[in-house]
Amino acid sequence: MIRYDLICDKGHAFDGWFSDSAAYDKQAKRGLVECAACGSAKIEKQLMAPGIPSKSNRKVEAPRKMAAGPIDPRARMMMQMMREMRKTVEENAEYVGDKFADEARKIHYKETEERGIYGEATPGDALALAEEGIEVHPLPRLPEDGN
Repeated sequence: MIRYDLICDKGHAFDGWFSDSAAYDKQAKRGLVECAACGSAKIEKQLMAPGIPSKSNRKVEAPRKMAAGPIDPRARMMMQMMREMRKTVEENAEYVGDKFADEARKIHYKETEERGIYGEATPGDALALAEEGIEVHPLPRLPEDGN
């Protein structure tokens, strides 16, 4: 898997995961790579620092000092919007668990009734679905998901 830092023609930055650079090129050429903020398909890769793994024999770093402060009102509003979106999906779509990729294909190829679904998929499954032309979108992870 390869992760690219991407930017749309409107200046929205986001990242995308692809099986390899050819997969990105193929999807971008077909207009399948879109900005999540505005839907623009005019996407470019941004400059990225290389991911260099650390040596396994290095000493573990000490915990870093962290600071907390008031949350930016815009960040709070964005988090509320993401919670509302998740709630809407959960109330109006069927949870299919780890069968998401299989069910999405069945719906796409009209092997089962059309309906909204949500569940779990690996990055590889999501990429394969997108390469087949099956539209999928990740649900936002919320802070409480890790608890």
